[in-house]
Amino acid sequence: MRATLRWAHSDLRTHRGEALFLVLSTAGIVVSLLLATALFGYATNPWQRVFTQTHGAHVWIHTSASARADRLARLDGVGSVAGPYATESATLASRGARALVELRATPERLPSVGRPLIVSGDWLDPATPDGVVLESHLARALLAEPGDTLTLPGTARKVTVLGVADSAESRYSPGDQPGLVWTLPPAVRDPNGQVIGLRLTDPGDTDYVVPRAVKALGGADAIGEVDTWQQARAEAQGDNRLLGQVLALFGLGALVAAGLAVHGAIATRIRGHLRDISVLKAIGFTPGQVVRVFLLQHIAYALLGAVAAATLTQSLGNRIPGRLGDAIGVWQGLPGHTPALFAVPAGAVLFIAATTGLAAWRAGRVPPVPVPIPSVRGMRTLSTRTGRASASERTRHAHPQPQARLPRRTDRSSGRLSAVARRAIALRVPPAFVLGWHTAFARRLRSLATVARLALPLLLIVVAMSAWTTIDRFHSRPEQIGLPAALTVRADAGLSDRDTRALLAGDEEVADAYPGVKMAALVPNQSVTIALRGLGTRADPYPYALAEGRRAQFSHEAVAGQGLLSLLNARIGDWVRITVGSRPQILHIVGRSIEPENAGRVVTTSLDTLREIDPRLTPTLYQLRLRPGADPREVADRLTDAGHGHLDVHAVTNPADGLSPLRGVVLGLILVLALIGLIELLTAIGGTVREGERDLLALKAIGLSPRQITAVTMTATGCTALVAALVGTALGTPLAHWLINAQGRSSGIGAGIAQGPSPVVLVLFDAAAVLGAAGLAALPAARAARRRLADTLSAVA
Repeated sequence: MRATLRWAHSDLRTHRGEALFLVLSTAGIVVSLLLATALFGYATNPWQRVFTQTHGAHVWIHTSASARADRLARLDGVGSVAGPYATESATLASRGARALVELRATPERLPSVGRPLIVSGDWLDPATPDGVVLESHLARALLAEPGDTLTLPGTARKVTVLGVADSAESRYSPGDQPGLVWTLPPAVRDPNGQVIGLRLTDPGDTDYVVPRAVKALGGADAIGEVDTWQQARAEAQGDNRLLGQVLALFGLGALVAAGLAVHGAIATRIRGHLRDISVLKAIGFTPGQVVRVFLLQHIAYALLGAVAAATLTQSLGNRIPGRLGDAIGVWQGLPGHTPALFAVPAGAVLFIAATTGLAAWRAGRVPPVPVPIPSVRGMRTLSTRTGRASASERTRHAHPQPQARLPRRTDRSSGRLSAVARRAIALRVPPAFVLGWHTAFARRLRSLATVARLALPLLLIVVAMSAWTTIDRFHSRPEQIGLPAALTVRADAGLSDRDTRALLAGDEEVADAYPGVKMAALVPNQSVTIALRGLGTRADPYPYALAEGRRAQFSHEAVAGQGLLSLLNARIGDWVRITVGSRPQILHIVGRSIEPENAGRVVTTSLDTLREIDPRLTPTLYQLRLRPGADPREVADRLTDAGHGHLDVHAVTNPADGLSPLRGVVLGLILVLALIGLIELLTAIGGTVREGERDLLALKAIGLSPRQITAVTMTATGCTALVAALVGTALGTPLAHWLINAQGRSSGIGAGIAQGPSPVVLVLFDAAAVLGAAGLAALPAARAARRRLADTLSAVA
């Protein structure tokens, strides 16, 4: 054991840089996996925590004021109910911000089902009849705190904020989902509906209970909207789940790349230390001891990196600014935090140990007496072409010696120059380039393994760059991903359609204003609410982003999002039936649009089509497309002032706004992958230099200068990096498109959002990889080419 430790210590002192790289790469990989675990926990558990603490309802059904909602409590599968509560639609304003809200008449005592979780302030108090409690997302949008006074534009009413609460219901979204406001029943002066929450005995029966509840209420004409716990959870998870998936994907990919890099490093070190291993066996080391030396040494490196990563994540992770820090802070308070903190690093160490076991086993099979390895026999061809004969060749012809029997080689690596190489020599291609190419690919199996190990991190870097480019596309060209409009405008009853259009057309930075309506609709099984939009007219169609099919041009034609097509199991060309109130709508799906809204559960047609069924339909919103260079905030402020309180203007939500932390994540992953690629590259350079030592005398004998010998190693490294870069780029680009589009399909947005780097960027990336590899090989190759004759003879021996 003492001799083992002394040899391991000596080897560590000799290869400090390689050991440091292995530790840092393991630390980066474990940090990525821990962050992925934290984000997954943060995406799911906060909503689950709120749902559990509030004893949330699995289904919320908005009905007409006359519906007998209380009878739903007797339905089979319903354990308990919340409400029914009278509701009133209103608008609240505070500090210049406005929001559509739902005033919900709630009793003085907190309900047993769906009770709000107070995070600041107090619950409703009869002593303050105009007091309200705001849902937390709505409070942040209005910049409201307990004690503030809010106004209801268009009326003389004012309300006082008593508290802010969390809820497991669908959260406030400007222009899409009204905010939730709890108030006492007397404050709901003009109720226009009611809502009831159903807590089911089995959450899995949601799709079974909802149609029966709709039937019990008198059919679809009595239903305004249905919100299920699955929809609320998906909204709460939002982009955090995507961040977790990206981190997990790249973390696992980096773990595989690191394991292969460590395997290649050990295999290369074994080939370069055959004499040392033979000496160890000659002095009494058993094969098992040799295996343990290499295996335990690299497990120690991996363990050190994993422990460092876990310590840094635990101690400093919650100090990371932004969403990552918040996610780690929440994750550290969850029950499964401690097991995950130990399981993730342990799994990474075990994976690296498994990948290094094969190479260490090969070290145990090295014989105690080293076997001479033949040099590159291609030197004879090269010396013949250059008109010179090496000293060893002249000696061999003068004094022929019997050849020793060499072990059979499984790698078909004939040292003779290939026909292409000989043709290159005949065409006066510099010998250094020919020998460099020959050195890089003479041993096919080994060369292919090196290329594969180096191509994997490069492939993942290309995928990461594609993710970066896709996010940038969301910001720079939102019209291509389903967001052609920058602002959404709603007018109250004080402005007619004609007056609103005239006001919008009066702003010189408004390019187009598309009138439309948006309403909730039920699908055939009446278990899920979708969004039906009528935008634009046939004369002035809405410019939605079309991914498949064609635009809706005629009566009853529509385009749908991927989420709706998946929900209905429909395809382009099908006819679908949806219900809006008591009126059925039968639409012909002629295309698929990219829909970032409502998880893609959107069907869009023209306003003319909806007016054919209801001629009295008037626009309730206007989608504004601005001129290039216009600032949406400035336009929104001007329109709000021009409307004199009659216009509610909101910026269209871009899903990429929540993906801003992903840029930093992608950059960090690129650095980790680059580190792993650097380790593999240093391993390949070290192996090329060590294997070239026995050919050094022959290269000098045929007249190559030290600079040319250096160029041989640089060319060999550059050729390997070039092939790896081409393979990584060729495979990484389609893989990135497939992964990003698959994520788009699963989220409901739909395929067609992927955007890869431009060809110029990919060419520069490949060129940087090749030039960097050649430059990195220059110093060790130059030092090896200038070695003394005695050192070279010792190495060959």
